Amino acid sequence: MKIAIYGQNYVKDNTQKVVEKLLDFLLKKESTVYFEQNFIKTQKSTIQNSSSVKTFNTLDDSFDLLISVGGDGTILRAITYVRNLGIPIVGINTGRLGFLATIQTDEIETALSEIFNGEYKISERTLVRVTTNPKNKDIEETNFALNEIAISRKNTTSMITVETHLNDEYLTSYWADGLILSTATGSTGYSLSCGGPVITPDANNFVLTPIAPHNLSARPLIIPDNTKVTLKVNGREDQFLISLDSRIATLPNTTIVTVEKADFAIKMVERLDETFLDTLRKKLLWGEDRRN
Repeated sequence: MKIAIYGQNYVKDNTQKVVEKLLDFLLKKESTVYFEQNFIKTQKSTIQNSSSVKTFNTLDDSFDLLISVGGDGTILRAITYVRNLGIPIVGINTGRLGFLATIQTDEIETALSEIFNGEYKISERTLVRVTTNPKNKDIEETNFALNEIAISRKNTTSMITVETHLNDEYLTSYWADGLILSTATGSTGYSLSCGGPVITPDANNFVLTPIAPHNLSARPLIIPDNTKVTLKVNGREDQFLISLDSRIATLPNTTIVTVEKADFAIKMVERLDETFLDTLRKKLLWGEDRRN
């Protein structure tokens, strides 16, 4: 198999150990291993200088699998390499919560053996696509997000107004610190922390979640994922921030932001005994009560 390995560009002791264990397993399986060119610089010289290891700065559809080493944020950055290539992604969790990076460090050999034996399933995750008028170069280069896009204020403590249309019909103008448009995958992230609902990954929905709204009647709204959402910002400052899975750009208030479902999906590798409900119970501690 042709494997790409991606991780964050800073050194953590547990990441070093995980990479060594991972590489040892892959080489025993006679895989062709490629490290992302910046990530390999954080590894020990024995890995950097190994003749068995190659590097990449872009991917193509000849890769069979991308392994992300880190947390969910690492996977969100990894998809900027995968894009619409259809390369399956699996995450080894060296972070904290891990809704996407679900393989624990003590399960590496077991989980990867299952994958190499074809004993896994694929969960296809919907993304959002952003366009702006006028066009913005930073957004055009990577105009998609797996978790969410978020509109927020900049250089001010005052709230902003986010005028919102759904399929060209006026919905409302949110007076708030900002507005999140989340996918089902991202519903357990930023949106959840702002009071949004949890949505199962196979649901064909997005959710609009206002950030600290002035009007307490402004509640999260679930919409079909084939909805075109148009946003326009007004406020005391002339600019606002937009983030796509934490990739941030500054836009003038004259910008019209359009958000739609992307025309491709991300393939997440899951173990056969792994379910979203099981992950919810484990990660959010549902049903955990020391009195029981």
